[in-house]
Amino acid sequence: MRTSRACLLLLVTGLALAPVSAQREADWIQLFNGTNLDGWTPKITGHPLGDNYGNTFRVENGVLRVAYDQYAQFDGKFGHLFYSRRPFSHYVLAAEYRFVGDQAPGGPSWAVRNNGLMLHSQPPQTMLVAQDFPISIEVQLLGGAPLDAEASAKAAAPDRTTANVCTPGTEIFMKGAMVRAHCTNSTSRIYRGDEWVRVEIEVRGGDRLVHRVDGQTVLEYERPQIGGGTVTNFDPAVKKDGTPLTEGFIAIQGESHPTEFRKIELRELPPAAR
Repeated sequence: MRTSRACLLLLVTGLALAPVSAQREADWIQLFNGTNLDGWTPKITGHPLGDNYGNTFRVENGVLRVAYDQYAQFDGKFGHLFYSRRPFSHYVLAAEYRFVGDQAPGGPSWAVRNNGLMLHSQPPQTMLVAQDFPISIEVQLLGGAPLDAEASAKAAAPDRTTANVCTPGTEIFMKGAMVRAHCTNSTSRIYRGDEWVRVEIEVRGGDRLVHRVDGQTVLEYERPQIGGGTVTNFDPAVKKDGTPLTEGFIAIQGESHPTEFRKIELRELPPAAR
């Protein structure tokens, strides 16, 4: 009799827990579906919106790849792949990425094992053909050289933190003061080699952003707004300095080093949590 009651209890408990687990999984929107680039639109410097020059952004074996095997020279063709279906405001964005292979010929030295997640971005259709970066908040993804790399490779890709923040055409505040530097480092550990890294960013509209790496908080800042420099060839009508950034589009970068993303997902924050 005790065994039957125990089994019944386990069954009821399992049924009660299943919908909760399923609901939590359903909360995540898979921005990258693992099959194709549906919902995504490329914008590469010097090329019109939608022109995926050199097949830079592609899906192979279930992985979204940023690749340069069809480039003779990089030639400043900074790329961004926008999730263009709609903007977002209050959410958690998660991405699992890794760096692979060698940098494209002619890529800038600072772009070795360098990629980014662009948040609160201007709409992709407002970028001019020659514009290099979207006006946005960049979650900078960095990696060191492979563990077995030669000394020259390690010098090109030194040990650096990841999930830093950079501000192309934007400004942020920390502890009430405006941050003057273009990029601010996180406190993450160093990721070297070709290991997968999971980054999560909690975005609360125009109030606060929190970066986490493998579940650990590594950076926090607030009050993002349009301003500052480090963006060229933009439309002045779009760059209205001082405008608070409360929502925007999401994009991944292509800065000359091959990168793979196996997951890009988003969970919107409910009104009660905002």
